[in-house]
Parts: sequence; structure tokens; C-alpha cells
Amino acid sequence: MTAQHASRVGGVQSADIAVPEHERELQFYSRVLTTGESPLWREDLMNNVGMPIIGLGEQSPEYPDLPLQWMPHIQVADVAASAGRALALGGRELMHGRDDGGQSQWAVLLDPNGAAFGIMPVVASQAIESIREGTGSDSVGRIAWLDLTVSEASVTRDFYRDVVGWSVQDVEMTDEGERYADYALCTSDGTAVAGVCHARGVNRAIPPVWLICLPVGDLAESLGRVQEGGGEVVEARKGTSGEYVYAVIRDPVGACLALVPG
Repeated sequence: MTAQHASRVGGVQSADIAVPEHERELQFYSRVLTTGESPLWREDLMNNVGMPIIGLGEQSPEYPDLPLQWMPHIQVADVAASAGRALALGGRELMHGRDDGGQSQWAVLLDPNGAAFGIMPVVASQAIESIREGTGSDSVGRIAWLDLTVSEASVTRDFYRDVVGWSVQDVEMTDEGERYADYALCTSDGTAVAGVCHARGVNRAIPPVWLICLPVGDLAESLGRVQEGGGEVVEARKGTSGEYVYAVIRDPVGACLALVPG
């Protein structure tokens, strides 16, 4: 897993969601994400060096079609062209922002599985402040990875390869003695930033939405706070020494995401 806040095609810039019960949701996330001696996130959900990586907005009648999903914002070479390819491949367009001259600035799309994501132009490198600045390490709040689990993983792999411009690497898997491949999706510089997985084996119960993976200071404590705050632990995996290494959670209004150790 790697920090993704960089200027490149396929780079994940940020993620947001619009939710009902906004105050309850803000309280839930501010407790779940701020564990450990040096929390990676602030209570306002900016990361611990003050960068707005994730955003929690209030659900509005003005945008009734936005699904209750965390939506990653992915950099592409040409927003209009990517949106057009998404529609041609069976996706849907929910929103499309254009400037006064009609040039595409961003779009919110659904893939054929109903997973929501945003696309935006590649951000100028000089406009990006390194999330490591002033820290000397990766110990800051960031989107560590994206995961999407679907039944037709190879079709979905091809959709994102065409729409975003990601390249693909096979990841060998085994389920009940049968070998198959999930897929790592890579940016224009070859960095793996996301995965498309088959809904089988350990991933059988994972919903078909983009899971943003957020690091926390103390994963076990965060999972306790999920349940205390009215959320649900959908899937939790432990390493060989018994510590939690990955968990999928559902928040109090039903949105899902993943947590990993910071």
C-alpha cells in the first residue's frame, strides 16, 4: 500500500461522500479514525498535517442521484473522453462539471456494477503539497489503497483500464484449491494503487462498491469504536501474530470503507 497523493494519471486525489444524519456521521468518523498515541486524522477529518483528503458532506435534495458510497476522485488525462468511454461501456454519468467555455472539469460516474467514482484532470505537480512534508514518514492520514469486489472482475478490470487509463497486474489467488487472478490497477508510472477482486473466497461478503482504505493508529481500538458508534464490522482479518491487518466496516447509515494499520 502506498500514499497516492501525487500528480499522475490514475492517481487517487481524495474521496468524499454525502450522508444523512451528518452530525452523527461526523462524530462516528472522528472517533473511529482518531485512535493511537499520535492520531493520523483530526476530528474535522482532515489528516494530521491539515490536508483535506476525505470529505463528509450533508445529503442534499439538490443531488438526489448521489449514492450512499465513498467516492474516490481519480485523475485522468481527459475528463470528457473518460466520461464518454464510461457511458459507451455501460456506465452512467451522475454529474458533469464544465467551465464557462464548456470544457469538462470533473464528473461523477457509476460503473456497470453501480460503484461510484469521480474523475478529474491530472493535478499540476507544483499544486500538490507532499503529505510527508514536515513529518519525515508515512505516518499521516491518507488514502492507502482502493478495493472493489465484484462478480465479473475481468469485465470490471477492462472498464477501468479503458476509462481511467490504469494498467493491470495479475495477483494470484486460491479459493478451495482453485487458482485464479485478482487484479492490481496501476498508475501511469507503474504504481499499484487499487485492486479489483472476485467476489469469492475471503472476499465473498464484500459489497460491490469502491472501498477507500484509511490507515488508523490503533486498528483494534478503531474496530471497538465502530461498534460503540452504531456501525458494523463486516470483515476483519488478522495476521500470523494475531493482530488486525485489514477490516471492512459499515458506518451507521450504511456506507462501507476499509481500515488498515497506520
